[in-house]
Amino acid sequence: MEEQVFQNRVDLNDLQQAVSSIKREVNKIIVGQDDMIELLIAAILADGHVLIEGVPGVAKTLTAKLLSKTMAIGFSRIQFTPDLMPSDIIGTSIFNLKTSEFEFKKGPLFSNIILIDEINRAPAKTQSALFEAMEERQITVDGKTYPLTAPFLVLATQNPIEHEGTYRLPEAQLDRFIFKIEVDYPSLEDEIKIISEYHARKNTVDLNSVNAVINAANVKDFRGKVSSLHIDANLISYIAKIVNQTRNNASIYLGASPRASLSILSASKAIAAMRGRDFVTPDDIKFVSAPVLKHRIMLTPEKEMEGISSKDVIKLIVEQIEVPR
Repeated sequence: MEEQVFQNRVDLNDLQQAVSSIKREVNKIIVGQDDMIELLIAAILADGHVLIEGVPGVAKTLTAKLLSKTMAIGFSRIQFTPDLMPSDIIGTSIFNLKTSEFEFKKGPLFSNIILIDEINRAPAKTQSALFEAMEERQITVDGKTYPLTAPFLVLATQNPIEHEGTYRLPEAQLDRFIFKIEVDYPSLEDEIKIISEYHARKNTVDLNSVNAVINAANVKDFRGKVSSLHIDANLISYIAKIVNQTRNNASIYLGASPRASLSILSASKAIAAMRGRDFVTPDDIKFVSAPVLKHRIMLTPEKEMEGISSKDVIKLIVEQIEVPR
């Protein structure tokens, strides 16, 4: 067939099969939310953390939990609260009476997938404890550094509506999330399906029906393949122009950092691999631009008062830049 004339230089069959298996397992319980699942899998392949934002009840936490169950790796769930201390998540030194020495007892952050519920409820001191772990994949306590076991991925949820008892995440921390996924309400058709399937399961959600389909070794192998994908020089320039335009736009007070450019590169490679190509196209870059950039820019107060969103501005920027041929 004509579409098979081009031969992939990187064998992506096992990666595509794994992605299909993950989606199939998650969709045993989750209805719709295809973009969220697609971006979550892309984040795993791109070795990036994800911020999931949506009103209560749209399956943010459930989807993240189900995704973790499709992988045979460690999982920790941490509920962030205003009284949570750094030692509650990274661990603390405890005096051992038998050895007469202090021993470090590791906290829940020492795992592979970390699901943080309502990340914006904890104070700055606890948020800062995440910085080193998210960026450098290590934790330093009492002058000793403990490397975190790969893969290490933070999936954090937050509610955009309820602001009482919450703390705004600092820009430096937001910049460490490869994606911000905004979860909308389901469509009418999807909601009917959700109700029908819940009724068919006799009002229960059986998480044990979701099976692990990949392990840590698979993730490492897939990430190696994704990083080796081809991208033309003109597409690298295209990414740079998009990010650069966020720093030279009258609607934007704070533009995106170079980390955003690298995130678009990694994310577009992951999406290309998931779609069975060993090369990046402009459509891959367009698809990931909004989730990569919208939490990294700040609009001017005037634009915010007009009700314009970061997503709207990013869409305009992408549309105005000439697509490479």
